[in-house]
Formats: sequence, C-alpha cells, structure tokens
Amino acid sequence: MNALRGDRRFYLDLARIAIPIALQNLIASGVNMLDTIMVGRLGSAELAAVGLGNQIWFLLILLIFGISTGAGVFTSQYWGKHDLAGVRRTTGLALCLGLASSLVFMAAAMLFPRAILGLYTRDTAVLELGARYLRLVAPSYPLAAAAFVFSIALRGVERVRLPLVATLISLSINALLNYILIFGAFGFPRMGVAGAAVATLISRAIEAGITIIGAYALRMPPAGRLRELVSWGGGFSAKFMRIASPVILNEVAWSLGITSYNAIFARMSTDAIAAFNVCSTISQLAMVFFLGSANAAAVMIGKRIGEGDRDKAFSWAKRFAILSPSFGLVMGMALVPSALLLPLLFSLEPEPLRQAGLMVVALAAIFPFKVFNLHLIVGICRSGGDTRFGAFFDIFGVWGLGVPLALLGAFVFKLEPYLVFVLLNMEEVVKSLLGIWRLKTKRWLNDVTAA
Repeated sequence: MNALRGDRRFYLDLARIAIPIALQNLIASGVNMLDTIMVGRLGSAELAAVGLGNQIWFLLILLIFGISTGAGVFTSQYWGKHDLAGVRRTTGLALCLGLASSLVFMAAAMLFPRAILGLYTRDTAVLELGARYLRLVAPSYPLAAAAFVFSIALRGVERVRLPLVATLISLSINALLNYILIFGAFGFPRMGVAGAAVATLISRAIEAGITIIGAYALRMPPAGRLRELVSWGGGFSAKFMRIASPVILNEVAWSLGITSYNAIFARMSTDAIAAFNVCSTISQLAMVFFLGSANAAAVMIGKRIGEGDRDKAFSWAKRFAILSPSFGLVMGMALVPSALLLPLLFSLEPEPLRQAGLMVVALAAIFPFKVFNLHLIVGICRSGGDTRFGAFFDIFGVWGLGVPLALLGAFVFKLEPYLVFVLLNMEEVVKSLLGIWRLKTKRWLNDVTAA
C-alpha cells in the first residue's frame, strides 16, 4: 500500500479536477433519474419508449465521447507542454467531427424513427410513443455535440468549473420543464413523452450556449479563432486519426453492444426492458464519481507524460488502479439497500420492479470490476495513447463475451431477465484480469505529441 502514500500533489489534483466533473455527472444523472421517474409514472410503455428512443442518443454521445476523448489524449499532453496552438487545433478537429456525426444522427432520427425503433421492439404502443419522442428531440443533437466537445476540451486543460455551471443551469431547467410539460402543470397542456423531448431540446440549447459563449468570453485555452481551430496541416490530421480512430471505433462498437443489450431485453418483454432501464439509471447515478476520477486520471497522467515525467505517470497510474476498485467496492455495498427503494421511486408493476431490484443487487457485486476497467481504459490507456489495446479490450468484452452470453441466456436457456443481466456482466471480470496485465507492461505509456 506504499503506492497510496505521500505525493500531496496527486490528491490535490485529483480533488481539483475530479470533484467538479463528478458533480457535473451527478447533476446530469440525477436529472436523468428524475426524468425516468417522471416518465415511469406514465406507465411501462412510456418508460420503454423514452428509454429506447434515448438509445439513439446513447449511440451518438458515445461516438462523440470517442472523438472527444481521442482528442483528449492530445489535449492533455499538449497542455503539459504549454502548446496552446496544439490544444486549439485538436479542439477544432474534434468539433468538426462531432458536428458532422450529430447531423447524420439527427437526420436519421427525424426521417426514420419507427424503422430505427423497430430494431428494438415490436410493441406498437412503444413504437408510436418512441417515434414521437425521437422526432422532437433529434434537433438537440448538434447542440449537445458542440457542448460536449468543448466540455471535454476544457477538462483537458484543467478548466472544469464552466462545464459544471452549464450543466447545473441547463439540467435544472430541464427538470422544471419536464414537470411542467409531461404532466401539464401551471396551465400548460399535458404532453407526456413529447413534453420530455421538448424539455430536453431546450435544456441542451442552453447548455451549449453557456459552455461555448462562456469559454470565449473567459478566453479559455480551447477557445481559438477559426483559423486556429482549422490549422490541421503538417500531418496533424493523420496523427490525430491514427490515435483517435481506435477510440472512436471502441466507443461505437461498445455502444452498439450496449444498445444490443437493450434490444435483447426489449425482445424478451416490455417488463424486462423497463426493469433494465431502471437498473441502468441507478448504475449511471452510482458511476458519477468514478467518471470524474477516470477523467481526472486521463488529464493528470497525460499531463505528466507531456512534461516528460514517465516515472511519475506510471506511479500515478498504479495508484489509480488500486484506489478505483477499492472505492468501487464501497459503492457496490451501498447499492444493495437501494434496491429496496425502487417501489417508492417507480410506478411500475410488481414483476418489473422485482427484476429491477435483483439487477441492482447483481450490479453491486460486479461494481468494483466495472470501476477498475473504466479507469484502465479512460484514465490510463488513453492518457498514454494506447488506444488500440483499449479498443480491443472493450470490443472483446462486449462482443466476445457480453452479447453472446446475453443471447444464450435470453433465447436459448430462457432465463429470467435478472439472470441474463448477471451473464452479460461476466465480461467485466474477465476484462479486469487482462487490464492488470496491460498496466504492468507499461506499453500504454507513450508521448503522442512528440515530433
């Protein structure tokens, strides 16, 4: 345990970077949970419709997360070198790729919503409600993409307060508008799932405005002039894609795997997908601190690599590898009693509530492995440009283990939904063993900004 002692700078940097990111994620997850509770009070079909409709957003945001965190490999190392031009050209290229992706998703969601949702479910009520939700929420995609790219860029240069403020304001407005528009409060018409979509569109526009306008008003490092944002010459674009493309592939393949889980549960029954959505909401809320610490790890370790201090980078990586599953174990223990609170939060039938409670208990058992794997990929491997291993790590886990096991459990052995959930999460245990080996090899530790 000597690896955890001393080094005051490590814990100061961790607190300074991780806490605002964790608070931002907490606010987002808390409001998402509130949204789920509100929509859940309309019924299982409405909850399933919004949950499946948000799978399109889930695919997009993970694609943009891949672009942004691929860019973050460069941003944190350029920041360690005090190379402002490098930070801005990286932000500009990520912004261009993120906006292009979001426009494609927006067009698909607005033009073919029923065809997209038909990949997940045959329930006509869910299809009708989900299509209405998708058409209304799709115009928010480019706004959210721009805000997300800038938010990740600001984290890479240790400017974490502005994204927190933007999220706090926008999601507070989202929660209020959800209450007003879903249930028809204060004289407004009762819009149901359509109200949830309109509230999301407005709140994402507000978040984008605060994040981008605030970054330029405060003259933060990523906020460059157009000429600086598009200065991709000198082979930079090729180098960027060589490092970032495995991250993008990783996130796309992983997100397709996760959305396949949703399709499997939806094909099992509407009750099964409702239970899975409830458990996913609890999981997102439980992960907020760890998303903050994993992003902090990427910035902290990447900056040390950019400064040329490889020994410090490896020492800090080992420290994160010990701390993350330890705190994950504590959080897992705290999740167990939360299963008893589900009937107080969600107005669902007894069977989906029972399945959701059992899924939460299973989640608690697997949580330390999930947290370690998150820190290994997002915080350690990506900080050192080891993006190809990261892609293999996640793609193998989901498509080599998770999806096949879930398919077998659901449609061959016809297990209960919570047992299918247990099977698909076995990937986390196997991946953690592979991750420990990779950490020790030091092959992940590379300076991607070196000439």
